Amino acid sequence: MTIHFVVHDEHDSVGVVVVEGLKAGQALTGWIMDQDTMIEFASKSDIPIGHKLAIRDIAAGDTIIKYGVDIGRAIAPIAAGEHLHVHNVKTKRW
Repeated sequence: MTIHFVVHDEHDSVGVVVVEGLKAGQALTGWIMDQDTMIEFASKSDIPIGHKLAIRDIAAGDTIIKYGVDIGRAIAPIAAGEHLHVHNVKTKRW
């Protein structure tokens, strides 16, 4: 079984892609490290290795949690399986 993304904790809202060439529509398997559990869903975007993907639906204005840390807020709705990057997440610092 290939692990396509990793998540630190089940309370995080994103995972990090750990394979090259992830394509929209692809079936994904993710490993939630702290709980040692797996989750599965389809990718809704092409996502480069090292980039984030939503592991649950996120509403505009919601806080994004990665590795248990607030990393910013969604500026648009983001569905589970979508790519998170500068086009839909902004820092809260400025």
